[in-house]
Amino acid sequence: MDGYDDLTSKFLEDFDSKHPRKTVQKYGHYFLGSIITSEREGRKFIIDGQQRLTTLTLLLIYLHLKQGERADRVKLEDLIFSERYGERSFNLDVEERTPCMDVLYSGKEYDLSDASESIVNIVGRFNDIDGLFPEEINDAALPYFSDWLIDNVNLVEITAYSEDDAYLIFETMNDRGLSLSPLDMLKGYILSNIGDTEARMNCSTTWKKCIGDLVQLGKDEEVDAVKTWLRSQYAQSIRERKKRCYSW
Repeated sequence: MDGYDDLTSKFLEDFDSKHPRKTVQKYGHYFLGSIITSEREGRKFIIDGQQRLTTLTLLLIYLHLKQGERADRVKLEDLIFSERYGERSFNLDVEERTPCMDVLYSGKEYDLSDASESIVNIVGRFNDIDGLFPEEINDAALPYFSDWLIDNVNLVEITAYSEDDAYLIFETMNDRGLSLSPLDMLKGYILSNIGDTEARMNCSTTWKKCIGDLVQLGKDEEVDAVKTWLRSQYAQSIRERKKRCYSW
């Protein structure tokens, strides 16, 4: 879920302000993709799909705030956080991000002084939503869109009960008919060959951060960076690039 254009465009294909809200259940569905999780000691850990879930969580927070106290508001809180024994935690629970997510959920501005690059990126992505969100959904259509997001946007969760199985699933998903990018497959191959669990989790965290930082630089920057690094380390011959024509 790299952007919101496809998502909102799909909704607007069916939306009509004359429709009763229950008509939303007949609107078209949107497949958001899949996530891979593993379970350990009663907790779920994300092997693949954290960026997708982060983007979705930020959108839910944005919609929650945008609804305000309007009478036709849609309850989105349960999709954002859970509460047990009087303690609230975000459903996407990343300890480093919790203070930032708390502030965003409260509708306040997060102080970015001394913030990590990851937090700066999250706040930036959240602030970008307002400029990307279509005007057509800003008023009467807002509860319709929230209903549609809850019921008609589909996300598939693949759960493995050991981390080894989870990485094996990740590596072989493309053979099962689910499209993975070359970087996804490279990540799966690398992680599946790391035997030590802690080392594998550290590698996964580092990979996500590095790729996330590169994605922020522009289109295909992460792919170009990995290609360039691989060529610099392992190329045995110089492949001629396509020649460009310049007129001077």
